[in-house]
Amino acid sequence: MWDYTEKVKDHFMNPRNVGEIDDPDGIGEVGSLACGDALRLTFKLDEDKRIRDVRFKTFGCASAIASSSALTELVKGKTLEEADKITNRDIADYLGGLPEEKMHCSVMGREALAVAIANYRGEKLEKEEFEVVCNCFGISDKEIERAVRENNLHTVEQVTHYTKAGGGCEGCHPEIRDIIDRVWGGKEKKPPLVKPAKEEKLTNIQRMRLIEETLEREIKPALRQDGGDLELIDIEGSKVIVALRGTCSFCPSADFTLKQYVEAKLKEFVTNDITVEVKE
Repeated sequence: MWDYTEKVKDHFMNPRNVGEIDDPDGIGEVGSLACGDALRLTFKLDEDKRIRDVRFKTFGCASAIASSSALTELVKGKTLEEADKITNRDIADYLGGLPEEKMHCSVMGREALAVAIANYRGEKLEKEEFEVVCNCFGISDKEIERAVRENNLHTVEQVTHYTKAGGGCEGCHPEIRDIIDRVWGGKEKKPPLVKPAKEEKLTNIQRMRLIEETLEREIKPALRQDGGDLELIDIEGSKVIVALRGTCSFCPSADFTLKQYVEAKLKEFVTNDITVEVKE
């Protein structure tokens, strides 16, 4: 059981500013669908260019929900320049601290804020040159480098706590170690990894098997890390019927989980026409 502060518990049980702003000035969507954490942040500015309103939708554990809630409280009333200076450490400190294993939740909040501000300014954060280092959780070298620098990380275990990278099959541990060495010791970057091409045409049997494999390999491990699970109930053509189990069945973000996480992941690895339906 995680040792959460009372403030973390309060922001999880009573999250502030949940929802989405109509016609927002800035939108930030972050989170690896593979890692099981996703956050959508929207904000609206007032006539003085200060953040008048900010809302969030998130899928994740108690720390993810609490961190998102805390972030919205921290940025209200601030200019974009002031908000942009908020770090993931500020989010964790506001909550009275987070378990080190859950610091990745505060990092996700900081990234969502940066993307939302860039969206308002009509900018694009650098995405064109990156390599996926952790295929289990879809974490890139850029994300790892930023977490290492901003949080003074020096071990693979610390990187896992702050980004989830390396928390699955552990096959990327050598690459993570290389990134840490490169940040603090100046080693050269390795060539980017190449993602295998996705099969386009599937028979019914192939589709069913690929759905099952995707659930087992890409989705269930992330849910189980936070005490949740997912059960495949049935497959009817392009409709996949599932049920959330464990802590996920009590999560207030369950609908967002299904539509933004499970369905999107199945569309990525199987076919674009897949829809997900939840069964109570």
